[in-house]
Amino acid sequence: MSDHFVHESSYVDAGAIIGPGTKIWHFSHVMAGAVIGARCNLGQNVVVMDGARLGDNVKVQNNVSIYEGVELGDDVFCGPSCVFTNVINPRSHVSRKHEYQITQVGRGTSIGANATIVCGVTLGEYAFVGAGAVVTTDVPAYGLVVGVPARRVGWACQCGERLQVEAGHATCGDCGTSYREAEGRLERVAPTSDGV
Repeated sequence: MSDHFVHESSYVDAGAIIGPGTKIWHFSHVMAGAVIGARCNLGQNVVVMDGARLGDNVKVQNNVSIYEGVELGDDVFCGPSCVFTNVINPRSHVSRKHEYQITQVGRGTSIGANATIVCGVTLGEYAFVGAGAVVTTDVPAYGLVVGVPARRVGWACQCGERLQVEAGHATCGDCGTSYREAEGRLERVAPTSDGV
C-alpha cells in the first residue's frame, strides 16, 4: 500500500521519489528523477520534471510546470498558473539542455498566481511574489515584490502579512514576530528568554 496519493488520471514515472502524505491530483505528471518531499499537494495539471526538487509541505496549485533546475524549499506555495523557466535564451532549433540554470526558492516563500520566475534567480526564505509579477533578479528573504519587472515594495512577515517598517524595526500586527531592517535586508529578531 502506498504512503502517498496519486489520482487515477495522473502519471508518476518509475524512478520518481514521492514523500509520505503527498497528494497528486488530476492530470498531473511526475517524471523519473523528480524528488517530492512529504505532505506536498500538487493540484490539477501539474508537471514536475526530472531533476526538479520539492521540499516538504509544498503546495503547487493548478497548471504549474516545475522544470529541471528548479528547487523549492519546505513550505513553498506556488499559486495557480505561475511559471518557472530553466533556459535564459530558448530556441526551438537549438538544444540548450547543458545550459539549464538553477532557480532556488527558499523556505516559506509564496509565489502569486500567474507570476513568472526567470531562471537563475534565488528567492530568499519567506519572500512574497505578487500575482502577475515577473521576477528577473534575486529577491531577499522576506522581500515583497510586485510588477513587471518585479521590484521590492516592502517586506512580508513569515506569516504572510505585510510589515510596516519604522526606524529600521517592524513587528507583525498579526503574529507579533519582530524584525530588524539594515542595508536592504530584513532579519527576524529572536525572542529573549522571557519571550519578548
